[in-house]
Amino acid sequence: MSEMFPHNPQRFEAGSLSKDEQIALYGKLLLPRMIEEKMMSQLRQGKISKWFSGMGQEAISVGVAAAMPEDKFIFPMHRNLGIFTTRNVPLDRLFSQFQGKDHGFTKGRDRSFHFGSPEHKIVGMISHLGPQLGLADGVALSEKLDGNGGCSFVFTGDGGASEGDFHEAVNVAAVWQLPVIIGIENNAWGLSTPSEQQFRCAHFTDKAVGYGIPEEDAIQVDGNDLFDVYHKVKNAVESLVEKPRPIILEFKTFRIRGHEEASGTKYYPEGLIDTWSKVDPVERLRDHLMKEGVLDNTREEAFRAEFKTLIDQGLKAAAAQPHIEADTSEELDDRFAPGTPQGLQEAPDGGERELRFIDAITEGLRTSMEKHPGLVLMGQDIGPYGGVFKVTDGFVDAFGEERVRNTPLCESAIVGAGLGLSIAGKKAMVEMQFSDFVTCGFNQIVNNLAKIHWRWGQAADVVVRMPTGGGVGAGPYHSQSTEAWFFHVPGLKIAYPSTPADAKGLLRMAIDDPNPVLFFEHKYLYRSLTGPVAEEDYLLEFGVGRTVRSGEDATIVTYGLGVQWAEQVLDAHPEWNVELIDLRTLLPWDEDLVMASVQKTGKALVLHEDTMTGGIGAEISSRIHECCFEHLDAPVARTASLDTAFPFAEDLERNFMANARLEHDLEALLSR
Repeated sequence: MSEMFPHNPQRFEAGSLSKDEQIALYGKLLLPRMIEEKMMSQLRQGKISKWFSGMGQEAISVGVAAAMPEDKFIFPMHRNLGIFTTRNVPLDRLFSQFQGKDHGFTKGRDRSFHFGSPEHKIVGMISHLGPQLGLADGVALSEKLDGNGGCSFVFTGDGGASEGDFHEAVNVAAVWQLPVIIGIENNAWGLSTPSEQQFRCAHFTDKAVGYGIPEEDAIQVDGNDLFDVYHKVKNAVESLVEKPRPIILEFKTFRIRGHEEASGTKYYPEGLIDTWSKVDPVERLRDHLMKEGVLDNTREEAFRAEFKTLIDQGLKAAAAQPHIEADTSEELDDRFAPGTPQGLQEAPDGGERELRFIDAITEGLRTSMEKHPGLVLMGQDIGPYGGVFKVTDGFVDAFGEERVRNTPLCESAIVGAGLGLSIAGKKAMVEMQFSDFVTCGFNQIVNNLAKIHWRWGQAADVVVRMPTGGGVGAGPYHSQSTEAWFFHVPGLKIAYPSTPADAKGLLRMAIDDPNPVLFFEHKYLYRSLTGPVAEEDYLLEFGVGRTVRSGEDATIVTYGLGVQWAEQVLDAHPEWNVELIDLRTLLPWDEDLVMASVQKTGKALVLHEDTMTGGIGAEISSRIHECCFEHLDAPVARTASLDTAFPFAEDLERNFMANARLEHDLEALLSR
């Protein structure tokens, strides 16, 4: 047996476990196996649509959940049914989740184990697998900041460990010495791809040294031996109390069934399933306990009778639940967590006090740090250096390096860590050094931050600050306008101020709002624009635009640097009686203000710095045509930058930018 399984499986060393504890653990192992067997019939009967089997791997889930403190978060994946059952998630709710019923955890919006339950300290996965490691980092960071000796546990697989998110999160955990246990379920296959086509090292524990994780903290575990799993997880948890750090546990195991039932197992070499069936974690533990006199047939039969009743009752209760009827208002309302504070419609009078645009942002951020002790700032170089634009200059002295954290270059893991902090009850601000770099964190934003409340009610209390825009000769990777990439994504809020006063008030609102906010700051305005900013604290309402100047002949709708461009053109043409609207926020945007203005003037031009095709101006233009068609004296015009990448040379940049065409386009509109 040891030659066939070189990791020496299934010694079943009980250690300190009493006979009653051994029996109880066996019962916890048997329950998910019996549920799985029932789910096979449910799938064949069409009562559930898909099933990801964990048969052969149950010992990992059960051992982890039994060893982890109940008040500490676990981040499971497809095949971790035993996490949910061992954490005592009610079966009627679990089965309702599988059936897409409202009595489940996602109101029918997501399937199987793609959900979380704060009550049970479980955070469900998304199909991209790797991103959840960043979330676990964030929860572990919260545990470390609180100094309570706690930790988090996150699952990934041999396939998921190939993703960049795995590398980023493990690296962050090592650099920050976070108390996170990274459990890699190595079942030798990523769907149909064998391990030798996933990685070249012999074991995942071999990778640890590359992150600076010592050999003793990279531990192989017999994933088919429940007692081995339990003891090694429990030892890891206890060791983190005094010494926070990442620990890698590689669980050697095998899934007897396919990735999911529809995929089958034809890609397995002949005889492989039979070989691994010899070390089935349920059957072999039962045989061992019987042999040792710990378990007898009477207790085994009692377990099975009890669990059959529980399963049947759970299925009956789930079946009795009504099918979900769509409620459009509820679907829209659930995009965002409740608790958005009330804000002002306009910034208070700043008097004679003038601040630069960048200083107003710094002031808003500093006030937020003072008002929210649980707010953590993260970003590249934002610590002692103060950030490349010096927004956080002096913050380390004021708030400490624990709350103002330099990060490795890993946008995805850090955005994920921000969400993890939110799950743990804190607030997070993540600074993108340039908004162009947000591509590396795109998945976390659009698939985790934006969707998590709508999916299972978890607030994403994260602000992502985005220095953006051109006009500074920075070329194609430091000048792009990226707001349109996110404008299409439900569940996000987007702010884009054009004045110092708005920058302070909108940033304060962004941080106080328990929902994900992308906060765009135009780099060109940082030190070129000054304006009056009130000293007192204030929050500006999202979705409320500003009439910069009134007019009768046409309306310009814009935001950010576009406001300055429009004012320059209108100042040069006092004969043009044009109304100027500053949107201030893009999600939501002030449709009422825009439509009222266009209905008054009869003409509209939508201006933005971004490229023309697929830009935000297209949506606004379309809405104006739909709502104001009978009031229009001319088609809505759009002025935008060229449909090319952003050029570097000064003359090319000048020609590229939208303001090169604004005066001409506005004159053409007014003459129609």
